[in-house]
Amino acid sequence: MTTTVSAPSAITTSPARGLVCRACGAEYPLAAQHACYECFGPLEVAYDEAALARVTRAEIEAGPQNIWRYAALLPAGQDPATRVTLDPGLTPLVSAPLLAAELGITGALWIKDDSQNPTHSFKDRVVSVALTAAKELGFTRFSCASTGNLANSVAAHAARAGVPSIVFIPADLEQGKVVTTAVYGGELVAIEGSYDDVNRLCSELVETDEFEDTAFVNVNVRPFYAEGSKTLGYEVAEQLGWRIPAQVVIPMASGELLTKVDKAFSELVEIGLVEAPEDGWTVFGAQSAGCNPIAVALHNDTDVITPVKPTGIAKSLNIGDPAAGPYAIEAVRRTGGWMDYADDAEIRAGIRLLAETTGIFAETAGGTTIAVLKKLVESGKLDPAKETVVYNTGEGLKTLDAVAGEVGPTHRIKPSLRGAREAGLLG
Repeated sequence: MTTTVSAPSAITTSPARGLVCRACGAEYPLAAQHACYECFGPLEVAYDEAALARVTRAEIEAGPQNIWRYAALLPAGQDPATRVTLDPGLTPLVSAPLLAAELGITGALWIKDDSQNPTHSFKDRVVSVALTAAKELGFTRFSCASTGNLANSVAAHAARAGVPSIVFIPADLEQGKVVTTAVYGGELVAIEGSYDDVNRLCSELVETDEFEDTAFVNVNVRPFYAEGSKTLGYEVAEQLGWRIPAQVVIPMASGELLTKVDKAFSELVEIGLVEAPEDGWTVFGAQSAGCNPIAVALHNDTDVITPVKPTGIAKSLNIGDPAAGPYAIEAVRRTGGWMDYADDAEIRAGIRLLAETTGIFAETAGGTTIAVLKKLVESGKLDPAKETVVYNTGEGLKTLDAVAGEVGPTHRIKPSLRGAREAGLLG
């Protein structure tokens, strides 16, 4: 069954007042637009401060057990009937004392485990918000350019909503992510090129007549998509008893997740739902050495992101020309943080270390973040005595090949007590 809706020109029921250019400040309605007509800068959602100020902790706590408890802080989905959602969110905030001890961290260490979302990554948050906005804007087909997790989520959301989907991925994507997209039954297009090639093609397709009915979550409705990431900041603050942690470590692909978690913390302080930590909060970013243009720019003390051709096993982070890179650098500098990167061996070690100390099996992005956490502690960039939250954004079952060659049975024995004794399992 296919669902169709009429097509308004803009969203009219929202706490947001419109879209604003990050570069020049020009403002636009809440419509399907992602670039400024004045300077071609990126657009983001701007809110009515009075509307946000009316939101209370009690209102949020009485809401649904998913991201829509924060609907009053989001640009779409004020009417539950308009939501396109798998109801993601309220994922575990896991105490990690064994990992902390292993790394020499003496303060509280938490893992925000977003692998527990419906399609096992944080992308369910951004897709729910983006496709809800897309439905309110009248789009009748859903799409994206993806390194894997986003493709999973768009295809699953479309299947739940009864809306056609067509998603685009690099042809060399991990097989687990290909299967977990294709199984939902939408169109899946593999492109012989990198993610940046895929994204470029989608940016061209969105301008064609054949795709005028199609919402590309990370192209023409990108400002709404990005806002879904804020819920990762809101949730951590709520789960900590309405307070902001002193330090957060966040994986970076485009850099947008990092900027939106920082934005969420700022909003919570501005509207009076939390008090800022005495010394503020510090934001740290993690990249793969195979695709590290944002971290390299910071290390070189520049705002200019030099695009790279991605390599390495952390394919979900492989965006060689990251759109939000300069804004991620700004957030890290402003909060006194840092960025670093990890090579493939360090990423594999990070996956195993997290699994062995917390029982959380992360995909390669999570291994990257743990490896960078280790480097930040060793370099003295991150204060080991302060409370720290680390974001795990995806499930390890999607990237089994990353560690498949390193783990396996510790013993192989005959089915007998003698076999067990010979293997040293008995005294």
